[in-house]
Amino acid sequence: MLDVEPRVRRDIDPIWSSLKADAEAAAEAEPALASFLHSAVLSHDTFEAALSFKLGQKLAPDLITGLSLRETVDRALASEPEIAAAVRADLSAILDRDPACTSYLEPFLYFKGFAALQAYRIAHWLWGQDRKALALFVQSRTSDVLSVDIHPAAQIGRGILMDHATGIVVGETAVIEDEVSIMQSVTLGGTGKHGGDRHPKVRRGALIGASAIILGNIEIGEDSRVGAGSVVLKDVPPCKTVAGVPAVVVGDAGCEHPSLSMNQQFWKDPLA
Repeated sequence: MLDVEPRVRRDIDPIWSSLKADAEAAAEAEPALASFLHSAVLSHDTFEAALSFKLGQKLAPDLITGLSLRETVDRALASEPEIAAAVRADLSAILDRDPACTSYLEPFLYFKGFAALQAYRIAHWLWGQDRKALALFVQSRTSDVLSVDIHPAAQIGRGILMDHATGIVVGETAVIEDEVSIMQSVTLGGTGKHGGDRHPKVRRGALIGASAIILGNIEIGEDSRVGAGSVVLKDVPPCKTVAGVPAVVVGDAGCEHPSLSMNQQFWKDPLA
């Protein structure tokens, strides 16, 4: 369990302090980025303010101003502190699990999976406030700009890694619990045009490989693995690995928490 409290004290915020220190070091090392880093990070007093600026700048089209979107993000963060706690947990998850990531600053500024996930969190808050038109607008802009399509009504926990993220699709009634890792081009979809509860439920600690397609109101068990390119049409038991088209159980999960280890290698050559 990630040690991130829902209500973050403004005077004790190690992630924000580290983010600012990294931005200061980066600005000194690369003067060409100094102005960008100042506007994106160093000019802000809080993590929440920097996040609001980032999402406003990233998602605002010509027809709606970045300031207007920032005001919406500010309102969501102020009224629901759990959002900011989830954002910090997501940032920590990336730094912990992605070997290409060396600081909080990198995913905060540059990783589309992180940005898309936080845009979803704002859209989900709007959906819960019955501001569905604006929630769908944020979803649409996120899809257009970042190539990640998450329905605002989906339920997503914290400590989530969406690695690379391009092409991820998450349907309306999908559930993704805490500490899940999802690679690029994954679909959590339905099986037809029927309504109701129709999308997958991904339980805590699962690892979903690249280009996996998971369809229907099925369960991906806790601490399980779905192999890259698999098509999953049935429940996946906890602590198991499934692969293939259609996917079948091919073994155990390989470790206690697959989403944290990020170990996607499950095939052993019998001739080796």
